[in-house]
Amino acid sequence: MAVKYTDQEIEELIRERKPLPEGWRNQFVTRIKRSDKEKHLDLTGDAGNKFRIIIRQSQFNESSFSVVLGVHVPLLNQLFRLRRYNGNNHTHTNEIEKVTVQGFHIHFATARYQRRGLREDDYAEATNRYKDVDGAFECLIADANLKDLFELRNELKNFFRRRE
Repeated sequence: MAVKYTDQEIEELIRERKPLPEGWRNQFVTRIKRSDKEKHLDLTGDAGNKFRIIIRQSQFNESSFSVVLGVHVPLLNQLFRLRRYNGNNHTHTNEIEKVTVQGFHIHFATARYQRRGLREDDYAEATNRYKDVDGAFECLIADANLKDLFELRNELKNFFRRRE
């Protein structure tokens, strides 16, 4: 199976700075889908890549959730999932390693899983970094170089203070 992104390209996409627009918390598009509520927000990274954050949570089970960072694949109508932060409502088995992960877990896109014809983000690792959907979203913000304007302004102020 063809590899859309190498591991190095995936890492570069994760590291690419993704400025959050002013008032971003109110710009999520919300939809109710069967038993889930879902929100998404589209962003453009500093290198011009188009990203989407998706937050999905069951209306009936708070521990059933996913917080996803995807990148729109140029020239294709596809979203490539770079990271996915899942709740603890199910176990996950890494198909290649034959290892089962229990509890909260983070999925990582890999070239290895793409080559095997599996979903790009089918590899997962257990985590104790979050306990709910809000915590998972905070982890995504930290891991994926998402920056809001307030944070960017403070970084700029600190940069100029260091130079004095």
